[in-house]
Amino acid sequence: MAGSAGEIPPAALEDRGSGDPLVLLHGWGVSSELFAPILDVLEPGRRLIVPDLPGFGATAAPDAPWSVHDYAAWCVALLDRLGIETCDLIGHSNGGRIGIVLAATYPGRVRRMVLTGSAGIRPRRTWRSVVRVRSYKVLRAVERSAAVPAALRRAAGRNADQRGSADYRAVSGVMRGTLVRLVNEDLRGLLPSLHLPVLLIWGDQDIEAPLDDGRLMERLIPDAGLVVFEGAGHFAYLEQPGRFCRIVDVFLRDDQGEGTA
Repeated sequence: MAGSAGEIPPAALEDRGSGDPLVLLHGWGVSSELFAPILDVLEPGRRLIVPDLPGFGATAAPDAPWSVHDYAAWCVALLDRLGIETCDLIGHSNGGRIGIVLAATYPGRVRRMVLTGSAGIRPRRTWRSVVRVRSYKVLRAVERSAAVPAALRRAAGRNADQRGSADYRAVSGVMRGTLVRLVNEDLRGLLPSLHLPVLLIWGDQDIEAPLDDGRLMERLIPDAGLVVFEGAGHFAYLEQPGRFCRIVDVFLRDDQGEGTA
């Protein structure tokens, strides 16, 4: 690990309700606040644990770039501090990526899991993406070269900034390094080792985590079911919150995981 949960301040989190613990992990570039519209509906009979992940919201960033395994270990340390041995988990986008690693690496800590618009499947490289990456690296090399005039170095840096993704341009330092580590980790090899019920909820208009990723996860996870929200994008749980909460409530309350389709 690049760091450990004990090296950063405790999580800023919302801890509300009582009953079976349910952890909600948010995506990249946002905070736990985006779960606010669904918490009241999910709370009855449950203890909701909704943290700001390190580097987001009110939780401090790690002191070095983290991998998804570092985030998963941090979540386990958080559960330990809260006295929670086993929980249910909802992960959106990057939170789903963390949930996959947590459930695969720490068997028994997650009872059942909901992944919505989950990250974790690294896109196949096309010739366009290869050219884009190589040109980006050339521009960064020019930016750092002492042999190149200052004006040209600045121009190369501006050009490189424009070629990165919006997420990449929005962060710097440790979190930029963290993003690079996260997006380069392909988790499909872990999916067959998820021996727990998994509900996949996907928007068919999701361009951040395409529906094909959800279909692949459904095929590779031994006990998984996929529900597609027509017309919804990457934030399906916010676009159709009532439907999302009804399906999730049935899934989490049913010992056999039935009724998820």
